[in-house]
Amino acid sequence: MSGFFVRKSGESIERIVQKSGSLSLLGQGDGVEILIQEIKEGSLSYLEPYGEELLEFYYILEGEIYCHCEDGETVLKPGDYFYAHNLKAPVEIKPLTDAKLIYVSSRAIFKHISHNISVFKEILKKVEEKDEYTHGHGKRVRDVSHAIGKKLGLDSRKLERLAMGALFHDIGKIDIPDEILKKPARLNPEEFELIKKHPVYGYKMVLNTPLEDTSDIIRHHHERVDGSGYPDGIPGELITIESKIIAVADSFDAMTSVRPYREAMTDDEALREIKSLSGTLYDPKVVQALEKCLREGLI
Repeated sequence: MSGFFVRKSGESIERIVQKSGSLSLLGQGDGVEILIQEIKEGSLSYLEPYGEELLEFYYILEGEIYCHCEDGETVLKPGDYFYAHNLKAPVEIKPLTDAKLIYVSSRAIFKHISHNISVFKEILKKVEEKDEYTHGHGKRVRDVSHAIGKKLGLDSRKLERLAMGALFHDIGKIDIPDEILKKPARLNPEEFELIKKHPVYGYKMVLNTPLEDTSDIIRHHHERVDGSGYPDGIPGELITIESKIIAVADSFDAMTSVRPYREAMTDDEALREIKSLSGTLYDPKVVQALEKCLREGLI
C-alpha cells in the first residue's frame, strides 16, 4: 500500500464496533498503524506484552482514563498521553468516562485484534442465545471476580487471566441441550449430570485459541475446596486462585439473579449463604474479600 491517501472526517480504512467501544484504522504502512480508539466508561482492558519490538502510543482526545501497572496507578485526562515499549507485564486500562484516543502501533495488530474480538463476540453471543435467564451473567461474574481479585492483591497478569476466564467461564454450555438449559424447574439427577459436563466442553473449546491461557480456570470453576466439585473433584490446594474466585463470584451472581424456578436473593442473603459454606465449598479468603467488596461498595 503506497501513495497519497485522503479521507474525510469520520472515515476510516476499517472499523471494529463492540459494546465496549470501537477501533478505527486510519492509516497504515511499513508495519505501523494509526488508529482511533473509543472506549465506554467502565470497560476493562489491558495493554499486553507483545515483544520487545512493539511500541504502542496513546494520546487522549476525550474523557478520563485510569491506568494501573506494577509501578502504580494514575488518572489521565485530555492532552495526556502514555506509551508502552518492551512491556513486561499487562497494564490495566479503565475509562472513568467515555473516552477517545489516538492509538499508534509500530506493529500491524489491527487484524489480530479484529479476529480475536470477532471470535470472542461470537462465543458470547451463542452462550446468551442458549439461555436467556443468564443473559449478561459472564460480564457480571467478570466484574465481581475482578473486584475480588484486586482486593486479594493479585498481580496484573493474574487479574487479566481472571477477567477473561470469568467472562467465558460458561462457554461450554453451548453444547448443552436447550431443553435442559431452559427448563423452568430444577434439574433431575440425569439432567444435572449433563450440565456438569460444560466445564470440560469449555476447556476443550479454548485449547489452541487466544483463550487457551484460561483453559484450567474454565475447567475448574465448579471445583470446591473440600473436593466435592466437578468435573475432576480436586481439593482446594489443587485449584487455582482464579478458579476459586470465579466459584464465589459465579455463585453470588446466580443467587442474586432471578431464575425460572425461584426469586433472586438480596446481596446480604447471598453473602450469608456463601459465608455459611466458607471452608467447605468456598475458599475463606475469597469469601472474606467478597464481603469487603460489598461493604465498600465495590460491587
